[in-house]
Amino acid sequence: MRRLLTALTAGALLTSVLAAQNPPPAQQSQQQVDTRKAPPPPPDQTPPQGKSVIRSFADLVQIDVQVLDKSGKPVKGLKLDQFHLDEDGKPQKVTAFDYYDIEKIETAGNGDDSQPIVVSLGAIAEPEKIREAVRDRRLIVLFFDMTSLQPEDLLRAVDAARKFLREQMSPADLVGVVSFGNQLKILANFTNDRAFLDKAVARLIPGKESQLADLAPSAADTVTEDNSSAYTADDTEFNVFNTDRKLAAIQGLADLLRHIPGKKSVVQFTGGITQTGDENRSQLRAATNAANRANVALYTVDTRGLMAAIPGGDASTGTPSGTAMFNGAAVFRQVQARQDSRETLSTLASDTGGKSFFDVGDFGQIFKSIQSDTSGYYMLGYYSSNTAQDGRWRGVKVRLDLPGAKIRFREGYYAPKTFGVYTAEDREHQLEEAMRSSTPRVELPIALETAHFRIGKNEVFMPIAAKIASSALQWAEKRGRREVQFDFVAEIREEGATGRIVDTLRDTITVKLNPDRYQQVQQQAIVYQGGMILGPGSYRLKFLARENETGRVGTFEENITLPSAEADRLQLSSVLLSSQLLVVQKNSEIEKKALAMDARMKNSPLDVGGQRIVPSVTRVFTTQQNMYVFFQAYLPFKAPSDKLRAGLVFFSNGQRVTATPLLEPAEFDAKTQTASFRISVPLDELKPGRYTVQAVVVEAGSTQAAFARAYFALRTPPVAAPKPAATGSASEN
Repeated sequence: MRRLLTALTAGALLTSVLAAQNPPPAQQSQQQVDTRKAPPPPPDQTPPQGKSVIRSFADLVQIDVQVLDKSGKPVKGLKLDQFHLDEDGKPQKVTAFDYYDIEKIETAGNGDDSQPIVVSLGAIAEPEKIREAVRDRRLIVLFFDMTSLQPEDLLRAVDAARKFLREQMSPADLVGVVSFGNQLKILANFTNDRAFLDKAVARLIPGKESQLADLAPSAADTVTEDNSSAYTADDTEFNVFNTDRKLAAIQGLADLLRHIPGKKSVVQFTGGITQTGDENRSQLRAATNAANRANVALYTVDTRGLMAAIPGGDASTGTPSGTAMFNGAAVFRQVQARQDSRETLSTLASDTGGKSFFDVGDFGQIFKSIQSDTSGYYMLGYYSSNTAQDGRWRGVKVRLDLPGAKIRFREGYYAPKTFGVYTAEDREHQLEEAMRSSTPRVELPIALETAHFRIGKNEVFMPIAAKIASSALQWAEKRGRREVQFDFVAEIREEGATGRIVDTLRDTITVKLNPDRYQQVQQQAIVYQGGMILGPGSYRLKFLARENETGRVGTFEENITLPSAEADRLQLSSVLLSSQLLVVQKNSEIEKKALAMDARMKNSPLDVGGQRIVPSVTRVFTTQQNMYVFFQAYLPFKAPSDKLRAGLVFFSNGQRVTATPLLEPAEFDAKTQTASFRISVPLDELKPGRYTVQAVVVEAGSTQAAFARAYFALRTPPVAAPKPAATGSASEN
C-alpha cells in the first residue's frame, strides 16, 4: 500500500479533495473516496523474534500448550499441578485448565455427523457454550481467493474441497467455507454437516468475481493484478496496485476467528498474490500478527499446480511485441512473475505456523498434512497479577514436570491500554514505540506515494504524499466547528548493517472546519505532503500518521532508491500522475506545527507555470477526468535542449493502446540542464481497466533517449456522484 494526504514540496500541505467531475483545468479535483472501517488495532510493541502472539481482550489470558512425547505423539492425562506458568518472570496461578482431545472423537467413529454442530465464524456471545461446542474439535476454514483464481484452477480447488468433505473429513472436524471477491463472504460457518458444506463449496463457480484473475501480468508488460473489486465497492483507490486488499481480507478473517477458542487452520486456495515492489509491508505483518493473535495457521495453496509455462504466454494473453520473444526476456518475466506471486504466500504460511504448497497436483495431501499437524493440546487460563493497562508486551513461559517431553506454547501477549487516558508523555511514547517497532499499525488506513526529482548533482528532492478519507476520521465538535488533529512522522534510514537515521520529518496538523465546509469534506479525501532532500543511495522509509482524537495509528514502510547523476547519459525523474492543479494560497482552516524540519525549497519541482501539481497518490482515475503527467529529464552536461522532446505511450494488458505526440518541455532550467514536462491527457476515450503509461524522452539527431513508467487504474464515475462543489485551493503553511 502506499499514500495518505496531499503534496506540498515547500513545507506541509493539507487540503480537502472535492468531487467535481469536470472542474476547470487549474482546479480539477479527485474522485470521492469511501474507505472501509479500519480493522481492530494490532499490537503496540514488537514481540521477541520468532515468537507467537496473543492479545488479551478480557481479564482472562489463555495460552495453548502442546505436549509431545519423543515420537511426536500428544501426551494425554496430564494434571494442572504439573504445569507452571510465569509472566515476565513472576509465577501466575492457572485458574482454567482444559485438554482438547481431538483423537478421542476422531478415532471413536461414532458418526457424529448425525448431530449437526454449527458455530458462527464471528461468534462472540456465550463464550462458554462456544468453548464447549468446539472442544476436542479440529477447526478448518476453506478460504477461496476468487480474485486470483483462473476458472480452471477454481474448479480444481472446488473438486479437491468436495473430495475432502466426502472422503477425508473426520468426525472431529468442524469446517467453514469463506470466499473473497467483491467482499469477504461466509458461505458456511463451522459445522460438521457434510451435505451443507458440499452445497456451500459447490456454489463457487467461475463467474464475474473470478474474472479478476484474468488481469494477471503478461510476458510483455509487468503489471500487477487488479484488486479493484476487493473488500468494498468504493475503496479501490487505496489498494489497486498492491496486495493490501487480500492481506486485509486475511486479517479480517483472523479477527472473525479471534473469539473462538482453540487452533484454527485456514486453507487458502489462490492463484498467487502478485506484487509490484511498492507494497506496504506493514499490511503483510499486520495480517500475520492478526493470525497469530487469533491462533490461526495459514496453509497457502497455489492452485495453478505443476505446469510447464508456454513461452510468451498461452492463448489468454496477447502476443508480446518487440524482441522479448526472441531473446528470452518474455520467458524470464513469466517465471519471475510466477515466483513473485508465491513469495507472499510462503511468508504468510511460515510466519503463522502453517505450510505453503506449490507445484502440487493432488490436493488431498494438503488436508492430510493439516489433520496430522493438529493434535491434542492443553489450554491454560490465568488472571495476570499485573493489573497495569500499559499496552506492553508480557512474556509468558510454561514449564512442565515431565522429563523428556517436548512442549510448545505461545510465548506472550499485549496488555490493553486506551488512548483516552494517555498523558502527553504517553502520546509521545506511543509515537516513538510505533516508529521503533517492527509490528505494523493499520488502524488508520494510509495511502502513500514517494517520488524523486534531482535538484543538484548530489541532491535529490523526495516528496512524500499521503492520503486518507475524511469518513475514516473521528471529528470532534468544538465551539460550533468540526476539528481533527494529526501527527505525521517520517524517518529515513540507510539500508545496510548500520541502519543510520539520515533524515526525519515531524508535523502536527490541525484542521478546523465550519459546518458547511465539514459537510463538503466529510465525503472526500484529505491530503498531506512533506518532503526531504537526500543524497543518492538506498534507504528505508517509515511513515506514520496518528489521528489524535482516538489515537488510531497507521504506518507505511518502503525501500527507497535514489539514483546518482550520470554525466554522459540522459536520465528521468519519477513519473508523477495527477488529476489536480491547484493555486497555492494561505488557508485559515489549517494550522501546522513543525517539530522536525521538512524540505524547504524556494522553487518546488512540482510547481510549473505558476500551478502546483498534486499527486494522485492512489493512481485511480475516472473516465471524466484529465490526467496530468509530470516528469523531468536531466540532460548530460553541455547538451543542447532545443531538440529535446517527450511523449507518452499507454499500454493495457501488454498491448499498446494509444500515444501522445512528442512535445517540447514546459520549462527548461539551463543552469541545471533540467527539462520539465507536464502533459495533459483526456481519459474519456480510454476504456476502464489497468494501464501502464510510459514516458519517453528523446533528443533529436543524437542517440540520447530515456524512458520511465507509472501505473494507474481507470474506472467509470460513481453512479450516485455528488453535486460539484467549489474546488479547494492548496494551502501553504
